[in-house]
Amino acid sequence: MKNEEVARLLREMGDLLELQGENGFKVVAYRRAARSVESMKTDLEEVSRQGGLESIPGVGKAIAAKIDEYLKTGKIESRERLFRETPPGMAEMLSISGLGPKTVSMLHQKLGVSTIAELEAAAREHRVRRLPRMGPTSEKNILRGIERWKKRSERIPLGVALPIAEEILGRLQKVTGIENLSLAGSLRRGMETVGDIDILATSSSPEAAIRAFVELPRVEEVLMKGATKASVIVDETVQVDLRIVDHRSFGTVIQYFTGSKEHNVKLRSLALSKGYSLSEYSLTRVADGEELFFGREEDLYRHLGMEWIPPEIREDRGEVEAALSGRLPRLVEVSDIRGDLHVHTDWSDGLHTMEEMVSTAQGFGYEYMAFCDHSHGLAIANGLAAERLFEKMELIAGLNDQVEGFSILVGTEVEIRADGRLDYPNEVLEGCDVVVASVHSSYHQREREMTNRIISAMESEHVDIIGHPTGRKIGEREAYEVDLERVLEAAARTGTAMEINAHPSRLDLNDRWSRRAKELGVKLAINTDAHSTCGLSAMEYGVKTARRGWLEKGDVLNAFGLRELLSHLGRG
Repeated sequence: MKNEEVARLLREMGDLLELQGENGFKVVAYRRAARSVESMKTDLEEVSRQGGLESIPGVGKAIAAKIDEYLKTGKIESRERLFRETPPGMAEMLSISGLGPKTVSMLHQKLGVSTIAELEAAAREHRVRRLPRMGPTSEKNILRGIERWKKRSERIPLGVALPIAEEILGRLQKVTGIENLSLAGSLRRGMETVGDIDILATSSSPEAAIRAFVELPRVEEVLMKGATKASVIVDETVQVDLRIVDHRSFGTVIQYFTGSKEHNVKLRSLALSKGYSLSEYSLTRVADGEELFFGREEDLYRHLGMEWIPPEIREDRGEVEAALSGRLPRLVEVSDIRGDLHVHTDWSDGLHTMEEMVSTAQGFGYEYMAFCDHSHGLAIANGLAAERLFEKMELIAGLNDQVEGFSILVGTEVEIRADGRLDYPNEVLEGCDVVVASVHSSYHQREREMTNRIISAMESEHVDIIGHPTGRKIGEREAYEVDLERVLEAAARTGTAMEINAHPSRLDLNDRWSRRAKELGVKLAINTDAHSTCGLSAMEYGVKTARRGWLEKGDVLNAFGLRELLSHLGRG
């Protein structure tokens, strides 16, 4: 669906023309055409095929020709020329909240400002406040807008975006007349980072729904407010978009805005092969132009001859072919998880006691939990010497006698030293129910050294799981150099499980490598690595990553019941 793309391009052209001091009527014409295209409920490409572009309100012959050019070639030459003629930094300055073409043009003419960096310097040197209709407040707002722009250019971690989205959804659910509330975009697909938060809904009173949205307590700035769409900023930098759509088209609209682009291209191609043209609003029979509307995604997929495809795997990685042949996996769900096999307590660097962690885990309906405090080599994390670990084992035995319907497993997160040796000798490890082996130091080893280091740890008969296998922290630390293909092949050979660390800053292994592990027959454990009772709730992020990796219940170690788990670990 090109409607929004074309509307954005037309709006851009209007802004660039205004920057260059073009005739005001021409500027207004482009913006009016952009609004009309954006509000259309029919596919612009279909309108073009029928020769109806000039029938769109505000779209005359010249603009229609430019739209047709874009639909046929993917670009508008006059737009490209406008960009070439405009200093690049000035066009970028339009992305600063509160700065329109007139203000940017004035700043350029009066202060010689042509880039965001130059604008920031001018504001910090208090040169902006000396301009007409500007002042200290304007200067402050510009600096705040620049800071937001800098942060907004970074993608938002799943663990930040999802709680914000869920709170907003919860508030909107209480608004009379709003129905079919749903996340869309990369957040619905469970990607580890997202650009912004997209929400779709239907409503019998769209304008009231939009008004309720922009007036939510968390909203700090309203970027755009229309009859059926609004964009706001929350938490300083997070953009949230709400679209109100027709109930009868909700199925096709949510499918389109969920993506991914690659999945949508594949679906459109499939539809064409079956004699249909698929847009965000309907499925149109090419032969006679009859439009079919779907209020539910499931009905759209079914009409195309396939199973409904879970959002997490819509990446054009074989899911369409699997859905057509009835071979989609039954993806693991949070309700399948029976316990957590990597949890820390106040014995090392955790915040809460074992009793407090157990109580919280029971609230999740878990059957078991493995306390895997750090080994003594990680002194910075108050790692346990062997004597303390033995003391802890005795305490766990006593707790197990007191707790009904729940099993506490003796575990450790043992450090894999730089030479591949483990931090505890075999006689200590053999007393544990669960051994998670992890790398926390010497991250800068070469790929061969790091790979051999991890494989050496897996050769130990006592190591059950490799924790956070690449060591990455999203947005903070890159993965260390490691040949994961070799590691996974060794895991398949030794029967070692790989961890999907559910902490939202890790999500390690990622989706692609988790799927590769599954292909090789390697089991995975979705663990929270929780250091507090609150940390246990991170399980949902790990499950989303597992689902993106096509994992099923049988692929996940901690989806096993206790008896099956212990048998698999050789402790049964």
